[in-house]
Amino acid sequence: MFELPPYLDLRRRQVDAALARIFEGLGDPGRLIDAMRYSLAAGGKRIRPVLCMAACEAIGGKPEAVLEPACALELIHTYSLIHDDLPAMDDDALRRGQPTCHVAFDEATAILAGDALLTLAFQVLAQPGADNQPAPEKRTAAIARIARAAGCRGMIEGQMRDIAAEGRPLALDRLAELHGLKTGALITAAVGSGALWGGGDEDQVRVLEDYGAKIGLAFQVTDDNLNVEGDPAELGKAVGTDAARSKTTYPALLGLERSKTLARDLVAEGLQTIAGFDTKADPLRAIARYIVSRRR
Repeated sequence: MFELPPYLDLRRRQVDAALARIFEGLGDPGRLIDAMRYSLAAGGKRIRPVLCMAACEAIGGKPEAVLEPACALELIHTYSLIHDDLPAMDDDALRRGQPTCHVAFDEATAILAGDALLTLAFQVLAQPGADNQPAPEKRTAAIARIARAAGCRGMIEGQMRDIAAEGRPLALDRLAELHGLKTGALITAAVGSGALWGGGDEDQVRVLEDYGAKIGLAFQVTDDNLNVEGDPAELGKAVGTDAARSKTTYPALLGLERSKTLARDLVAEGLQTIAGFDTKADPLRAIARYIVSRRR
């Protein structure tokens, strides 16, 4: 029987050790590096890098072989959180139970720390890494997927739509598009890049990206639900902020119970897409179930 907690713990430790090596290579720390480290070390779930490694494992690769894209994904995700918390965006004072980057340092430093983390991610992806690197065309395709998911046709566009929609009700299909960009795109890229970097073929990558799209949306639906009923102490941030900002959310449109059902249905659909994979995909199955059962 596969057990998720020890698996997550192992993969998180591997990612954290790899991130530490990346920062060791940056030389003597200063205020900028301190701000970057501060946000990375804030206790995140590392879901995107773990998904990247699990996708590689699902197609028969060694998860340690995809530490470069796994770390890059976490660097990109952390940059997005720093910028998302800024006064010009969500103006949040807490993230993961501690002061946000712009509160702990200052606004200008937070902006630059986010910029530096994004740039560092692509340095990590481009520079020569460990042995047994993927074929150049697969490496390039994986990097392109991550760049597209993080950019103006992915996460950033989703954030732009999120800002534009404050105080303006959205239809359900428009909300799904928004969250598919803001949250789902990078999660989909995590599994797609992990499969590509690990040597997966086109069919495997396509199926895994379908899985990623489903669980990516389920992740955001669950986030919406937790913003209504979550425990701030567990979440490490305030709840009720979506309603305070007049944001359209799944609980606001569907009610909390139907929103929970939708998240479970999306996970079930995601699990069905990978039904043809063997037990090597059990980590992906367990992560999908965890996404809707988590409390933070």
